[in-house]
Amino acid sequence: MIGIAQIALSNGASSLAVAEDLPRQVTEIKNFHISAQSLSSALTTFAQQSGRQTSYDPAIAKNVSTNGVSGVMTPEAALSSLLNGTPVQFHRLNAHTLILERKSAANITLGPVRVGGTVAHENPTGPGVGYVATNTMSATKTDTPITEIPNSIYVVTKQLMQDQQPQNVAEALRYTPGVYSEMWGNNQDGNGIAGTSSGIMQRGFTTKSFVDGLQLDSASSGETAFIERIEAVNGPSSVMYGQTNPGGMIGISLKKPTDTPLRQVSVGFGSWGRYEATVDISDKITKSGNLRYRIAAIGVTSGTQVDHIDYQRVGVLPSVTWDIDHKTSLTLLGMYMYTPNRGTNYIQYPACGTLIQNDNCPRILRNTFGGYKSWNQQGSKEAMFEFMFNHKFNDFISFSQVFRYEDSKSLTRDTYSSGYTTGGYSNSYTELTPWTVQGRSQTVGLDSRIHGKFSTGPVRHTWVIGSDFRELKYTQNALYDYTSDYIQNTYNPTLNPAVCMDINSPSCVVYGSVGPYNYFQEGIYFQDQIKWKGLSVLLGGREDWVNYDRNRYSVNNDNSNHTITYKKQTDQLQPQHAFTWRAGLIYNTNFGLSPYFSYSTSFVPQAGSTNYLGQAFSPLTGKQLEAGLKYKVPHKDILLTAAAFRIDENHYLISDLVHSGFSTDAGRVRSQGFEISANANVTKALRLVASYTYTDIRFAKTSSTAKRTDALTGTTYGTAISEEGKVVPQVPRNMFSIFADYTVPSSFAKGLGINWGMRYVGYSYASNVESFKVPSYILFDIGAHYDVGQAVPFLKGLKAQLAISNLTNKYYVTSCDTGFCYTGQGRRFYGNLTYNW
Repeated sequence: MIGIAQIALSNGASSLAVAEDLPRQVTEIKNFHISAQSLSSALTTFAQQSGRQTSYDPAIAKNVSTNGVSGVMTPEAALSSLLNGTPVQFHRLNAHTLILERKSAANITLGPVRVGGTVAHENPTGPGVGYVATNTMSATKTDTPITEIPNSIYVVTKQLMQDQQPQNVAEALRYTPGVYSEMWGNNQDGNGIAGTSSGIMQRGFTTKSFVDGLQLDSASSGETAFIERIEAVNGPSSVMYGQTNPGGMIGISLKKPTDTPLRQVSVGFGSWGRYEATVDISDKITKSGNLRYRIAAIGVTSGTQVDHIDYQRVGVLPSVTWDIDHKTSLTLLGMYMYTPNRGTNYIQYPACGTLIQNDNCPRILRNTFGGYKSWNQQGSKEAMFEFMFNHKFNDFISFSQVFRYEDSKSLTRDTYSSGYTTGGYSNSYTELTPWTVQGRSQTVGLDSRIHGKFSTGPVRHTWVIGSDFRELKYTQNALYDYTSDYIQNTYNPTLNPAVCMDINSPSCVVYGSVGPYNYFQEGIYFQDQIKWKGLSVLLGGREDWVNYDRNRYSVNNDNSNHTITYKKQTDQLQPQHAFTWRAGLIYNTNFGLSPYFSYSTSFVPQAGSTNYLGQAFSPLTGKQLEAGLKYKVPHKDILLTAAAFRIDENHYLISDLVHSGFSTDAGRVRSQGFEISANANVTKALRLVASYTYTDIRFAKTSSTAKRTDALTGTTYGTAISEEGKVVPQVPRNMFSIFADYTVPSSFAKGLGINWGMRYVGYSYASNVESFKVPSYILFDIGAHYDVGQAVPFLKGLKAQLAISNLTNKYYVTSCDTGFCYTGQGRRFYGNLTYNW
C-alpha cells in the first residue's frame, strides 16, 4: 500500500500540496469504471462517479489520453491512476474540489505517495484491488497489512473470481499456494453442506472453513455468488479460531452493503445444460447513507459431467448495515438456500479403467453413472442469520461481536461404492450399498472481543482479548440396505433395480443408526501485535474447552425372524481442554522486503471417532515452524512471498485395514516444504497470479504396518512393512500454477480482454506404504471478456464473458486410495452476460 505523501521540495516551493497541510477527512471508497479515452472526457466521467469537482484549464488536457481506471478505491487514488503517464498532476483545493495543472520542471523528489494526501485504506474483508489484497482480518482478527503478519496468507480476490468464474470454493482455490482443493475430483461435494472444505487439503492436512470469523456448516459458505473474497491462512490457526488442523484454515467473507451504489444482474450458460441468473444490488436507504442494504441472489439449474446427476439451487442473501453513529455500526445478514439436487457423485471407480487403461481395462468414461436412477436424490435447505456489531469507545478500546445461527436440513437417497470385483479384468463390477440419510444441524456461534491500540514510548501495540463458543446439535437417521448383493457393471450399468429400504418390511434387510450428536466448544484468546520501527512481533495464546456426546440407536431389521432390534450406543467424550500459542516476528525494510519467522501450535479433538473397541482417540496436536520472505514492490500492486515450513502432528488417523470401517492412530506425521507465490497488478492492462508448492508429508513415527496393494485388484500382497518414513497418500508433492489476464489495447480491440492459466499437479501415492503412484497432470484454462459499452456507448455497463477450464479435455485422476480412484473434471464452458448500472 502506498503511504501518506512525503514530499521533498527543492527551491522551497512546489505546486503540490504537502500532506500535512491537507484537512483530515473520512476516507471514501468508490467503485470506478472509466475506460481508456481522451483525458477531458475521462475527467467528466470521473466527476460523475466520484462526486468531486475538478478545476483546470482545458488547454492542459488537449491531445492527452488516459489508460483509464477500474476498481474500488478513493477518488484521489482513481484520479492519480487516470493521470499516470500524462503531463498533468493535481492537488486538493478543499474537501470536494481538485485542481489540475501541468507538471512543472521543478526538481521534486517523492517518497511513498498517495496523491491528494489521503490514504486509500483497503477494506480487509472487501474484494481487494485487481489480483492484490494488502490487508486482512483472517490471520489476526485485526485489520493488519499482510506484510506485518509472520505467516502465510493468500487472498483470492473478487476480480480473480470474476475472471476465472469458479462455481464453488474448491474451484476458486485452484491457483492458491499450499492448497490442493480437488482431491476427490468428480466426487467433490463442492455445492453441498460444508462443501467449502470437503476434499480440500492445506499443506497436506484436511482443512476447515470459517465465514466472517465463525465456522459454518451450511452451503452458503460454498456459494461463490455470495462471497466477496476467500483467504487461505496456511499453518496453525488454533489461537484465533480454536479447533483447526495445522495445515491452516479457509477464511471467507460474505457480501455486505457497500459504501457506493452497486447494481448488477447477470445471466449465464454453460456445459451440461447449465443456466444461471444472479442479482447483486447495494444502495443507501437514508439520504445520508448511514443505513445501507445489499441483496445477492442466485438461481441455477444444471446437469453435471456424470449422467443423471443434476444440480439445482435458489438462494438469497440480504443484508443491512446501520452506522448508528461515527463510532458504532451494526450489520445484519440473512440467508435462505434451497438446493433440491447438490450435483454430487457418490460412486467411485476402480483403478482398472481409470488409473490403468489397456485392453483389459478400457477407459471408464467420465459421464458414467454407476448408481440407480430410481434411488438418486440429494437435497438440502439452509437458513442463516448473522449480526456483526462494532463500537469504538475511544482511541484505545473498541468492541466487536459476531453472532450466527444456522439451521440446515439434508436428505440423501443414493448409493455409494462399497467395493468392487473384476472378472478377468475384462469387465469391472462395483459393489453398491443403497442408503438413505436424513440429517438436521443447528449451530449457534458467537465471537466477542475487545481490542485497541496503545503506545509505550516508541513501541506501538495492537491488542485483542476475546472469547468464542460454538454449539452444534446434529441429528442423523441413516439406513443401509443389505437385502441383496448389489453389483453394478461399470461399463454397462443397470439403472433401475428395486431398492428395499423399508425398515418394517420382512422382505428387507436394513441396518442403520438414529440419534442426536451434540458438540460444544468454547475458548478464550489473547493477542498482542507489537511494532517498533520496522519490526513487528506477534504473540498470542488460547485456552480451549470441548465436550460432546452422541446417543444413538443402531437399528437392525433381521428378516430371519422378522424382528426389529434397537441397541443403544452412547459415545461421550470427557471434557477436553488445551492451550495453544504462537509467536512470530517480521521486519519491514524501507525497500519493501519483509523477512519473518514464526512458531505456532494447534489442537483438534477427534470427536465422534473411535477405534474398533469403541475407545475415543486422543486429540490431534500439531506444531509448526515457518520462515519466509514477503516483498511488496514499492509504488506497485505487486506482492511476492516465499515460505518454508515444517509441521508435526500427533495422533494422525488412518483407515484400520484389519477392522474394516474403523480408524487407527498412526502416530506422528511430518509435513515440510515451501511455497512461492506472486500476486500482481503489473499494469492497468495486465494482472497475474503464480505459485509453486512443494509438500513432503510422511509418517514420521508410527508402529503401524501394512501390506502393499495391487492397483488392479485392490488386494494386498507380500508381508506387512512399516509405514514409518512412507509418504502420506493422496497429497501431491509438487504443484505449480499461473494465471494471467490481459486487456488488449483499445487501438487493437476496444474493450477486449483475454486470460490464460496453467495448473500442474504432481504425482501422489495411493496407500500408506507407497503401493503405487497416481501420475501428475497439467491442465489449461482460458477465457475472454468484452466490455460491450466501450465499443457501443448506448450499451454502457454490459459485459460478456467466457471461461473454459481444462481446455484440452484431459482425462486425469486426482487421487486414489487402496480400492478406488477419483477422476477429474473434463472440459467445461461457462459464459455470461453481466449488466452494471
